[in-house]
Amino acid sequence: MVSKLADQYQKNGFVSGIQIISMREAWAHRNRLEHAENQVGALHYKSKVHTILTSPLEIATNRKALDVVEAIIGPNILLFNVTYIIKEARTESHVSWHQDLTFWGLSHDDQVSMWIALSDANADSGCMRMIPGSHLAGKLDHYITEDDKNVLLQSQTVSGVNESSSVYCPLKPGQASFHHGWTLHASMANKSDDRRIGLIVQYLAPHVRQTKHDFDTAMLVRGVDQHGHFGLDVGAKSDLDPVALLKQKELEELYVKTAGL
Repeated sequence: MVSKLADQYQKNGFVSGIQIISMREAWAHRNRLEHAENQVGALHYKSKVHTILTSPLEIATNRKALDVVEAIIGPNILLFNVTYIIKEARTESHVSWHQDLTFWGLSHDDQVSMWIALSDANADSGCMRMIPGSHLAGKLDHYITEDDKNVLLQSQTVSGVNESSSVYCPLKPGQASFHHGWTLHASMANKSDDRRIGLIVQYLAPHVRQTKHDFDTAMLVRGVDQHGHFGLDVGAKSDLDPVALLKQKELEELYVKTAGL
């Protein structure tokens, strides 16, 4: 089963609809997120949330998820980043056509992103769309725009995308998609009456390194790291520890700076 998923991934640049946790578990994780939001405010698009909250750490290190990642990039796996991406109900937030790896500064593309739904993600709520096979073209030119409704940090966009070839990737709570860093993807506004809550988890093979500076961090979650290219992220042992919150703020500032370099 996992090997077939890997074959589909290599061909299309993504696989979708993979059950990672049950719907009941997904709702429980949503409740934990929203409890944390009640304490510290919005957590949308915050980097390294697995260092301050136990829920995203548990999801990112889930055995089923890591089995899929291993089939794609091999047995040695670094956890690079974990981020909630939330579209509030009846809002115009969207994500333009882009490739994840464009501004990350990584030396290789041995990377995979898992997008797991904690609420219904469908056409009405603004689920992801992918362009099959687009990863095979490698890095494409992006231009920076000013769009306050674009979720992306720099509103980066690829122009001239043939949207007629796109595939919707609807997900039920607990289901996930996995996509390559060069796969073109986007999503539309949330027209539904519920929040569209996703958690995106980014994994790397340990030989990948940061080329823009020497300060990036990651966490070994399976296998061994014989390269040591990254500093060590510390997974949350409790929720919203004050020391961890201060460190997470530093890590997020570094992420934003790296994207802009």
